[in-house]
Amino acid sequence: MRSRHVYHAVDSHTEGMPTRVITGGIGVIPGATMAERRVHFMAHLDHIRTLLMYEPRGHGAMSGAILQPPTRPDADYGVLFIEVSGCLPMCGHGTIGVATVLVETGMVEVVEPVTTVRLDTPAGLVIAEVEVADGAARSVTIRNVASYTHELDATVDVPGLGAITYDMAYGGNFYAILPLDKVGLAFDRAEGTRILDAGLSIMAAINEQARPVHPEDPNVSGCHHVQFLAPGSDAALSRHAMAIHPGWFDRSPCGTGTSARMAQLYARGELTIGQLFVNESFIGTRFHGRLVERASVGGREAVIPMVTGRAWITATAQYLLDPEDPFPAGFRL
Repeated sequence: MRSRHVYHAVDSHTEGMPTRVITGGIGVIPGATMAERRVHFMAHLDHIRTLLMYEPRGHGAMSGAILQPPTRPDADYGVLFIEVSGCLPMCGHGTIGVATVLVETGMVEVVEPVTTVRLDTPAGLVIAEVEVADGAARSVTIRNVASYTHELDATVDVPGLGAITYDMAYGGNFYAILPLDKVGLAFDRAEGTRILDAGLSIMAAINEQARPVHPEDPNVSGCHHVQFLAPGSDAALSRHAMAIHPGWFDRSPCGTGTSARMAQLYARGELTIGQLFVNESFIGTRFHGRLVERASVGGREAVIPMVTGRAWITATAQYLLDPEDPFPAGFRL
């Protein structure tokens, strides 16, 4: 058995969405902060992401996380979030998966009934409270980064769809949020291809005409997610189909998307601090969220969200790269 590299991983899924947690084989990525490490990784090491996320080792909706030593003294681990679409500043379902893996594998000291895991992410410090019973992680509640509404009732001209009105909110990534029926489609998985096509067209138009940029970090920019709301969605229960670049659905309810949705509802006066919010994915799984306090981001009014979900370990693995493999960076079909 030959291999240029060996990557050690623990695979998991969070409410249906995979997180391949890379626990070894990469080494320390250069950078004084996780945000700097993200920039370096994207510029010099992106072939590792594609090798582990693309086919034949991954698939079109693969997602993962790379564990690193933290860059700050108040964190247990640093994390870079990777998926088919790129290297994200933050990933909510991935954080839940990482925290579950760290507890289930004993990579952090496990305390019952709650183990606190502090993660250094490119978007900032994220605290995960893991509910533990009989040594097993039962659920994870994350205290996410400050989230805010970038725009309300923005309009973009989308080829084939015309003028589309949307809200843009940030919860660790940017999300365009709009009712699905505004693009003339039913909330039905049979419409999946058309929903994805509409989402990709909207993303492309936004990034060309009104690309969002984080007010404190210009390296965090662009819209790669469209949260299409199902009819009847409100501040108590919201259902959605989450279209993600380059063309797949989030299987989980999406942690940063849940945070962005709560920030949007708060800005519209529909969700208050402390109010329970339930967000449901396209496959029917749920996250529970609350806004716990007010904050600010670059002078903008913001909120601190907490999101609760569950994850399960599915495999342990060593991913190899044979010297003669014709796809050393994977491929996407």
